[in-house]
Amino acid sequence: MRCPTCKKQADAKYRPFCSKRCADVDLGRWMNESYSVPATSEDDMQEAAEALVEQTQKPH
Repeated sequence: MRCPTCKKQADAKYRPFCSKRCADVDLGRWMNESYSVPATSEDDMQEAAEALVEQTQKPH
């Protein structure tokens, strides 16, 4: 598997990325809204918001 950020070989520790740096770059792109997931209804947007809140409350 190749890192989606830099195309180097993925590292199992950071899968699907090759390093923490590439994982952080990808996270930054999501946080800056460079990526988006299209929603087709208000329910889709509410479900996505609830899933995001749930993910951020999980212990690491």
